[in-house]
Amino acid sequence: MTENSSQPTAPTSELPTQYAPADVEGALYERWVERGYFEADAKSDKPPFTVVIPPPNVTGSLHLGHAFEHTLIDALTRRKRMQGYETLWQPGMDHAGIATQNVVERELAKEGKSRHDLGREAFIERVWQWKGESGGQISGQMRRLGDGVAWSRERFTMDEGLSQAVQTIFKRLYEDELIYRAERIINWCPRCLTAISDIEVEYQDDDGELVSMTYGDGEDTIVVATTRAETMLGDTAVAVHPDDERYRHLIGRQIKLPLTDRSIPVVADAHVDPEFGTGAVKVTPAHDPNDFEIGQRHDLPSLAVMNERAVITVPGPFEGLDRLEARSAIVAALRAEGRIVAEKRPYTHSVGHCSRCKTTIEPRLSLQWWVKVAPLAKAAGDAVRDGRVKIHPQEMEKRYFDWVDNLHDWCISRQLWWGHRIPVWYGPAGEVVCVGPDEEPPTGEGWHQETDVLDTWFSSGLWPFSTLGWPEQTESLAKFYPNSVLVTGYDILFFWVARMMMFGLYAMDGTPPFHTIALHGMVRDQFGKKMSKSFGNAVNPLDWMDKYGSDALRFTLARGANPGVDVPIGEDWVQGSRNFANKIWNATRFALMNGATVEGPLPSPEEMSSTDRWILSRLNKTVAEVDAFYEDYQFAKLSESLFHFAWDEVFDWYVELSKTTFFAGGEQARVSGRVLGEVLDVMLRLLHPVVPFVTDTLWTTLTGGESLVIADWPADSSFRDEAAEREIALVQQVVTEVRRFRSDQGLQPGQKVPARLSLDGTALAPHEAAIRQLLRLQPEGEGFHATASLPVAGATVALDLSGTIDVAAERKRLTKDLGAAEKEVAQANAKLGNEAFLAKAPDQVVDKIRTRLSTAEAEIARITGQLAALPQS
Repeated sequence: MTENSSQPTAPTSELPTQYAPADVEGALYERWVERGYFEADAKSDKPPFTVVIPPPNVTGSLHLGHAFEHTLIDALTRRKRMQGYETLWQPGMDHAGIATQNVVERELAKEGKSRHDLGREAFIERVWQWKGESGGQISGQMRRLGDGVAWSRERFTMDEGLSQAVQTIFKRLYEDELIYRAERIINWCPRCLTAISDIEVEYQDDDGELVSMTYGDGEDTIVVATTRAETMLGDTAVAVHPDDERYRHLIGRQIKLPLTDRSIPVVADAHVDPEFGTGAVKVTPAHDPNDFEIGQRHDLPSLAVMNERAVITVPGPFEGLDRLEARSAIVAALRAEGRIVAEKRPYTHSVGHCSRCKTTIEPRLSLQWWVKVAPLAKAAGDAVRDGRVKIHPQEMEKRYFDWVDNLHDWCISRQLWWGHRIPVWYGPAGEVVCVGPDEEPPTGEGWHQETDVLDTWFSSGLWPFSTLGWPEQTESLAKFYPNSVLVTGYDILFFWVARMMMFGLYAMDGTPPFHTIALHGMVRDQFGKKMSKSFGNAVNPLDWMDKYGSDALRFTLARGANPGVDVPIGEDWVQGSRNFANKIWNATRFALMNGATVEGPLPSPEEMSSTDRWILSRLNKTVAEVDAFYEDYQFAKLSESLFHFAWDEVFDWYVELSKTTFFAGGEQARVSGRVLGEVLDVMLRLLHPVVPFVTDTLWTTLTGGESLVIADWPADSSFRDEAAEREIALVQQVVTEVRRFRSDQGLQPGQKVPARLSLDGTALAPHEAAIRQLLRLQPEGEGFHATASLPVAGATVALDLSGTIDVAAERKRLTKDLGAAEKEVAQANAKLGNEAFLAKAPDQVVDKIRTRLSTAEAEIARITGQLAALPQS
């Protein structure tokens, strides 16, 4: 049992007959915020519990994935707050460089302008203006969901403090030679006009073409194949495997490159797979990452043939054509020269697309800024390997190691205006100066700052400590770093988690940014399909919250949250959760009207009935079970445990079993009222982190306490009564069996039936009144004639069904059903006894027949029992 957070009083008000979430949620949330419940005090002597919000894009709005993740984090932090931790759920938003710049550029386009018409400074001012007017609508939506974040600490990745953190870590990495500038192949988006990182490229199968063509002439002829014919203008070699006998005579020779006045060498490189295609590949170092590596090994020139918009720049007939236009034109020209030997259309192959605008990525040789990730990635891997950081579920560790152990250097420069501008200045004599946050940049004629900005993930990688004031050694940083747990989707394990691990370990002297990484899956529709506007199955969570309440959406999401596994969700399930909220409301109203109270001490076990002791025993087992599930991030299991305890055990059994006690009044009713109050008090506390609105409303009414947000988390009192649990299990068995029999006989649930209960000498005897109430069994009275007798749980329930059913018709129906079941058994046995059939039939077919046999045998036993129980004619 638990102590209330404030002195309990009688219920403060009468609850409305129906729960209306819209009348409760908004005002209640604002009251929580006004009272400062979600704020965190760095000076507190309470142990810290810290979680950062995965910062949503400033351009974004709440989608089901956000609602899912936020529900899980909110449940964790609410519970920890109730357990006495100084709890910080750190909110904030990401500036989302590419996405935000695209939004504002689209607005300018409507005015017939581009960012270049405004200039850099005016454009950035325009973006800040947009943020102030339209950005961050997700904050209001988070309030709708009930997010218990510390709003006074809200941060933005472009605010002054975080910008200082970005400049500081850039300077340190640069001085440690972990940041450098180099010309490499990058992923280029011709629409966004910027480099993007590998993890921002989405691959999908596209229908293209595979063209095979001849290079060289006569004995020097060699066939190569490509899906990007336009890049052949930039070929500087053909590569073959050094051990491929077919081409040994060509290695080192020059062959003619078609459509140009150039000749290119044939080089031997072990990267080439002699078994794939013709075993010869064209090499375009400026437009393919693998070709770039071959070019480096063989000192080949890199010829760029396209500009930043993927338009051909090579002088000649193809100059000025878009890459796709050039592809067709070049294939036509090669065909005219008789150099096309094969064309395959459509040719389905994996193609990279910009995750922001979906444009096909163009590999491009470019001078960019890079992070040398090898030492940082090793530290990130070691932190998990040596146990400083736990990944949950553990099977996700392999995916993490596969990533961090094979990281390529990270391209961090973006050709944008919105973002953290790279703090490097170039001088007139080729000087390069990196400027820290407290340093003055060089001035004078010829000095200018790098125009590129940093990748958005660079700043969000600092989130666990930059939000706490780093690089200043603040009280908040000392108190709340490292984070206790990171709750995030497995889909951004590489985008975000690895970045935070690398930067956290580097900046914070080897202390990882969090103790645990708890990974969850993706929200999908009820059929397991990815939610997408294009599929027509995307759902706005606000619609479901408007219709069913925020608690209903939260409970549905939590109930589906198995670690690392995708979460299916359908509207029917949200409606079911709304019914659960209504059930909690109605049952609590009933309890309050019938004497449930938290006033005074809990009666001693000797004063309680076995029903009282049973529910308290089950309550404490549920507390222990829920605690264990929370510690293992098993949200689905803890939600299921709470659902069945509340609905099945408290409402469907304890309340129903106690009704006769409450109606009778007296001392026992007072005892049970106090027990019911205790059960509701603890149950509402347990439910609160997942369904905060309805529980807080009910709990404050029940207890007179200030709020569940600051109430104590229930503690397992260790009270157990196995004898009472066994006793009530017998009562449940009797009621369940008789209900099943009544249903089988076609009796209506409310139909009363005379009955004789032979319970003497059994543990059921004290429960006769409750059993009769639950089963609608009348006293036997005069003229009672036992037409059916049910032995169950060591007792006998005799029923007089005279006049309630047509015995002859019922016997006829059951006999017909029995015959069908017996026929099914005979057919199944015949097949299972046929050796020839068993030798040929697939295992799944045999298993299906065995299942049918088992089902039919159970049906025979059931029907035979019903026939035996029928009145004798």
